[in-house]
Amino acid sequence: MAAEAAAEAQSQTAGEYIVHHLTHFGTGKVTGLVDFSVFNYDSMFWGAVTGILTCWVMWLAARKATSGVPGRFQAAVEWLIEMVDTQAKGIVHNAKSRKFAAPLALTVFVWITLMNTMDLLPVDLLPVIWAQIFGAAGHDPHHAYLRVVPTADLSMTMGLSIAVLLICLFYNVKIKGVGGWIHELFTAPFGNHWLLYPFNFAMQIIEFIAKTVSHGMRLFGNMYAGELIFLLIALMGGAFTLSLSGVLLGVGHIIAGTIWAIFHILIIILQAFVFMMLALVYIGQAHDAH
Repeated sequence: MAAEAAAEAQSQTAGEYIVHHLTHFGTGKVTGLVDFSVFNYDSMFWGAVTGILTCWVMWLAARKATSGVPGRFQAAVEWLIEMVDTQAKGIVHNAKSRKFAAPLALTVFVWITLMNTMDLLPVDLLPVIWAQIFGAAGHDPHHAYLRVVPTADLSMTMGLSIAVLLICLFYNVKIKGVGGWIHELFTAPFGNHWLLYPFNFAMQIIEFIAKTVSHGMRLFGNMYAGELIFLLIALMGGAFTLSLSGVLLGVGHIIAGTIWAIFHILIIILQAFVFMMLALVYIGQAHDAH
């Protein structure tokens, strides 16, 4: 597999290698800023796989829970649940809403962590396997595109942020009522005066859009950058493989790959935590009256 990957890399320039690894397997390429006709099958598949794995981890934790001395796995899960519950209590003050918000935050954190962790796999591992399967099915293996990090796909992260927005809209209506929420849309933040209604409404819409876009873009930007850096590090290893004189490239490849992987573990967990916290903050804001 490594020899075939090196041979394929030899027939590609560095730019072509990066473009190939950043191309999705889907219905086509996005032609504009927003294109709802394009579906990225790879992001949907790996998102579903990590989602199922998230449910399995939750089920396993509940199944192995014991009132006795907890093992390492149970202790880690209990610490995670306590951390999320503490954050939820400090942000979402409605106890009834918190019964939904806290488990949601826990699920979001674990799911996004697992999706982000896909970035730690060797960049050529799954794409090479997919190329073999794609070629065995009678297709051109050079056109076997596959991206394995769902959170490095903007459509995936924006889908998650829009889901959070819909939950916030639901709680706005549930807590304040339809009339109360509409009244808030036109009277906050500048005050209850008919001359200010258009400005209040415009600010509310801008706030909803800005929070949703920044929520998804933050996760996407960090994971996309991390994926790109791993590709650049992989190119160092490829250059060393194809040129025996570049010994320093091989050493640099190992050192840079190790350092970035360790640092990237922090980014993986931190970005999942930030996304979870912002989701809780936005849900908590939906309960506040202005």
